[in-house]
Amino acid sequence: MRRLRHLLAILLALPSLIVADPAFALQSRIKDIASLQAGRDNQLIGYGLIVGLQGTGDGLRSSPFTEQSMRAMLQNLGISTQGGQSAAKNTAAVMVTTNLPPFASPGSRIDVTVSSLGDATSLRGGTLVMTSLSGADGQIYAVAQGSVIVSGFQAQGAAASVTEGVTTAGRVPGGAIIERELPSRFKDSVNLVLQLRNPDFSTSIRIADTVNAWATSHFGGPIAEAKDSQEVAIDKPKMADLTRLMADIENLDVQTDTPAKVVINERTGTIVIGADVRVSPVAVSYGTLTVQVSENPQVIQPEPFSNGQTAVQNQTDITANKSGGKVAVLDGPDLKTLVSGLNNIGVKPDGIIAILQGIKSAGALQAELVLQ
Repeated sequence: MRRLRHLLAILLALPSLIVADPAFALQSRIKDIASLQAGRDNQLIGYGLIVGLQGTGDGLRSSPFTEQSMRAMLQNLGISTQGGQSAAKNTAAVMVTTNLPPFASPGSRIDVTVSSLGDATSLRGGTLVMTSLSGADGQIYAVAQGSVIVSGFQAQGAAASVTEGVTTAGRVPGGAIIERELPSRFKDSVNLVLQLRNPDFSTSIRIADTVNAWATSHFGGPIAEAKDSQEVAIDKPKMADLTRLMADIENLDVQTDTPAKVVINERTGTIVIGADVRVSPVAVSYGTLTVQVSENPQVIQPEPFSNGQTAVQNQTDITANKSGGKVAVLDGPDLKTLVSGLNNIGVKPDGIIAILQGIKSAGALQAELVLQ
């Protein structure tokens, strides 16, 4: 009897444990919805050569810059290239790109991407030789070198060939070594500026309110101010450490908000409907008319021993079919009801796209319609 009472008490307590707070389900950490303005990436670019290819490199006649680069590299290594012209296709000219992460220190490694510039057919098996990577200011911040990894492959024979993926672009994992740090340092900042990845005034205000509530209990006053829908400025308290301050702020939970949107990609038939999309009561009828025209020519032969000629008589069959035509009332107070109403009409994704565009034109779709 005691065990039965204990089990009953556990079962009665289960609903309170399973049901979650709806507001808590929409909360996210500040680090997941905003980025630090001083902590942005910086793009680097460079021009280099890939060697060691198995006859899949640039043709030196059709890509003269590859031959010029190869001659310049050999001359820097003390090798004379006067009077000779190579016909080998084991070298390819590439553009090397990467992103310099924020607060990167000299000596750390980053991945680089290589992309062919000439008529090379594949970079598989090649090695990127030492390439300097420069920023927008013209300064060299990293040097890249290493084996190239290509995900695609290509195979061909005398009468057929097979290609999967892209063989003229690849990556060099950890191939670049940072040689110079950025001029500005995080500790030199006097304040913090958070930039929302999805700009929204409601989310910006909630971030400022959450940070101020936390700062009031720790520093005795507010420190955050929402500048607009994307930026939230945070003043550094005098006695606070900037790194520790950012670590504490980025882990605060904030209830996010996003505008209602319906994203449609007509090329792939993809439809994405946001959770806050609403549809006013509207009647929808959808039907398609299919017209099929088929030609069935018949050959007419003349009678035996006659002077007639063989002729072709045209015969055309036209069939018209009309499907659908159901009238349904859509009233979407929430996402589940809207999707169920669209599915009840019994149309395919391309039909749903046309219906959503018509509902938007009628003014019944309370959301932004984004066409891709």
